[in-house]
Amino acid sequence: MSKTFDKLQPYLDKTMALQTARTLFEWDDETAAPYEAANNTSKVIGILSNEYRNSLINDEVRKLLKKLQEEKEQAALSEKEKAIIKELGRNYEQLESIPAEEYRAFSELASKSCRTWARAKKGNKYEDFAPILKEIIGYKKKFAGYRAKNGKKPYEVLLSDFEESFGIKELDIFFEKVKKELIPLLKEVGSKADTIDKSYNYLNYDIDKQKEFCKFLSGYLGFDFNRGVIAESAHPFTTQLHNHDVRITDRYIEDNLESAMFSIIHETGHAIYEMSIDDSLTQTLVGGGTSMGMHESQSRFFENNIGRSKEFWEPLYDKLVAAYPVQLKEISLEHFIKGINKAAPSLIRTEADELSYPLHILIRYEIEKMIFNDEVTVDDLPNVWNKKYQEYMGITPPDNTSGILQDTHWSMGEFGYFPSYAIGSAVAAQIYHHMLEVMPLKDYLKDGNLTPIREYLKDTVHKYGATKNTNQILKDMTGEEFNADYYINYLKEKYELLYEI
Repeated sequence: MSKTFDKLQPYLDKTMALQTARTLFEWDDETAAPYEAANNTSKVIGILSNEYRNSLINDEVRKLLKKLQEEKEQAALSEKEKAIIKELGRNYEQLESIPAEEYRAFSELASKSCRTWARAKKGNKYEDFAPILKEIIGYKKKFAGYRAKNGKKPYEVLLSDFEESFGIKELDIFFEKVKKELIPLLKEVGSKADTIDKSYNYLNYDIDKQKEFCKFLSGYLGFDFNRGVIAESAHPFTTQLHNHDVRITDRYIEDNLESAMFSIIHETGHAIYEMSIDDSLTQTLVGGGTSMGMHESQSRFFENNIGRSKEFWEPLYDKLVAAYPVQLKEISLEHFIKGINKAAPSLIRTEADELSYPLHILIRYEIEKMIFNDEVTVDDLPNVWNKKYQEYMGITPPDNTSGILQDTHWSMGEFGYFPSYAIGSAVAAQIYHHMLEVMPLKDYLKDGNLTPIREYLKDTVHKYGATKNTNQILKDMTGEEFNADYYINYLKEKYELLYEI
């Protein structure tokens, strides 16, 4: 028991409450708020952000934190409290380096920027988004510069916000392996793309029926509707106020059956993670997922390793056909499974197949490095984007809506986030390989019994929140730290078999 930690607790509680309020406003802005609300709401978010910063960055918290970091005090702390102090130290260092007025100004700007991006994307007008993107990048460069120490590159600083286990060195090695192994395979598979017909996917599918089936899918996977809700947004996402209030969104496209289904499976994977975090950790600084890489591993595990398997759909496919009897009456389960796993170069990241997906992330990673190395201007970005798609995918976006404007992340200043998607896919493959060895996973799927799968993930990953990092979780779970070979082998085996290469 630490009396010093007890003195710190009220400040931590206030910080949590302010962050929860800010998250709630951001959720509302993306889902239900009217368009004209943006500018005024951004002021509220700015004030809340400033109060959040002040609740941590003050003399009393500084004094308590410094004392709790001492060896004697550390000895009196529980493992949970040690993890909280470690996270507090990281947050404190980050926030203290940024002047209060700049922190607030950026929070307001990011709130406005999201709406500007959405309007620009809808109208295919990159020139409308470019000025505010310049401001966002300017702030992120400045903030990274404040925080960079011992010659650390600004982009390295931003990467650490999302995944502490992977810096530029580790990511360069990973993406070089992706280039070497997967680009040739995608080209070979792409030459055989016509051998799999999925024209059924682009027929007309009633939106209300899609919503109903997606809600069923989410519940089937384990989403608890007593502790979560599903809404709509321009870009599907998951957020949480605590482990008893987890919110996900979906987007429905009338002539694309897969889009909403696999988005809801993906977001449900995120939600299950948040709902399964231990009650003793929720509403603390370590009460969320350990990193974006690990978080994405859970969503990609459910979306791809589970959700695109034949075993998963065996007990479900008749229900899907019953929902759309006209469109799917001639489509067998085997045909459907080939369709949902079809691979080919594509333009849209969120609609990409498993094989081409890491190349979408590779492109964003390389462009982000260029931005923060001052090798490219905001005005250059559309052309750079298009050239990289031509180089790696052999296709060029016909417009900016399907190119540089397709993702919301940069509008919020989330540079360094994208690599987490690819790392997450690779971690998911490593976890999947391990789970096949320790349980009859495919039999559980055939039986429609996902409970043992969820419980195993809860016991080895979810319940720990952010008290462990990605490599610690993998080591404790599988016996080894991150190993990208599982991912490369998984994709090669799957697509060589699917396309009889």
